Amino acid sequence: MHPFFIEKELILIVDNRFAANNNKNKGNQNKDLVNENIRFPEVLLIGPNGEQLGVMSSREAQFKANDYDLDLLCVAPNAKPPVCKIINYSKYRFEQQKKAKEAKKNQHVVEVKEVQLTPQIGGHDMETKARAATKFLEAGNKVKVGVRFRGRQMTHIEVGQEVMDKFIELLSDYANIEKPSAMEGRWMYAILAPKKK
Repeated sequence: MHPFFIEKELILIVDNRFAANNNKNKGNQNKDLVNENIRFPEVLLIGPNGEQLGVMSSREAQFKANDYDLDLLCVAPNAKPPVCKIINYSKYRFEQQKKAKEAKKNQHVVEVKEVQLTPQIGGHDMETKARAATKFLEAGNKVKVGVRFRGRQMTHIEVGQEVMDKFIELLSDYANIEKPSAMEGRWMYAILAPKKK
């Protein structure tokens, strides 16, 4: 094979890798207006200690930030005039990421766990299901209680309603009724939420 073709293929491979790396970096870029990216004709400048330094051109504001050996960040681009602050941008980004991580850690996703009953459920089986529902409620989750009716059981919905009421009564120390029991097709559903501690 001719050396020209080999060289051309290598250049294409290197170019593709370079383009892939650039695309990865584009996704990670943040949308903050910092330093040279601030192109407003006039900005209100706030100093590093929170004092107002007045309205000036964005170029002057950038020079002032350079005097302090810090960065210029536009904190309110929609204000008239836009507000910029002199800060240590890397420290600011670190604090923002730390806050976001902390907020995510403290966030609790409430799940809805389902417990299924039948109109002829035995007393022991109901207690077992009530213990399982109690664990779900203590973990902070909601419980969706369903009573399923088959065939001729649809003619005696009141039996299923008694089962539902008894089950809800078993959980009364741990749960509040968020949605009272109602029929949906061949099912009767109620949703219980954990009591606030």
